[in-house]
Amino acid sequence: MLPLIKEKFLEVSKAITPLIVIVCILQWTLVKAPTALFIQFLIGSFMTTVGMMLFLMGIDTGILPMGRTIGAELPKKGSLLLIMAVAFSFGFATTVAEPDVLVLSKQIDLIAQGAILGNTVLYVIAIGVGISVAIAMLRVVFGIRMAYLLTAAYAIILILSFFTPAEFVPLAYDAGSVTTGALTAPVVIALALGLSSVLAGRSAVSDGFGLLGFASIGPIIAVMILGILR
Repeated sequence: MLPLIKEKFLEVSKAITPLIVIVCILQWTLVKAPTALFIQFLIGSFMTTVGMMLFLMGIDTGILPMGRTIGAELPKKGSLLLIMAVAFSFGFATTVAEPDVLVLSKQIDLIAQGAILGNTVLYVIAIGVGISVAIAMLRVVFGIRMAYLLTAAYAIILILSFFTPAEFVPLAYDAGSVTTGALTAPVVIALALGLSSVLAGRSAVSDGFGLLGFASIGPIIAVMILGILR
């Protein structure tokens, strides 16, 4: 356990230290923010470092192995419906808990002031990711080329862009960018790698990757449809 703690601490420290250094330089040279606020920033940075370290440790020790195991067991049940249901559930549940998505939904509540409900957008995004992940798992099962799925999905996005209200178009693209974060990405990849590992003639590289790009398309389409129907 100690080697893992050290490894994750170094990873997080390398990621966060440049930000801390830049803020400190700006504080001492240009910004001159109140001392109390600067101390809050340092405390928050320390808490972020510890939190991310524990988060990444949890992913490596629990979420990734379980995701691969579940993905490997699903084909043995011989049910495409079960595979789609599990994939949708994973996509939906991880998106609802995704920190980036939660931040976006809170910003929507703050800026829109009730015109658009953040919780509504949150669950619409989660549904979009769930559907995309379910389709992506079927793509692994049937060996469909990712290029075909991406072409069809982006064609749908382009068409919907002409009918979506202007205020929903940028929101839709932001929704797609925040879904493949630190929680959703490892779960989806682990599930796909586990699924492809037990299918004959499948490559973990070609089947396990590219799914995140496709998963991010679902919320874009879902939010655009929400804007059209609203």
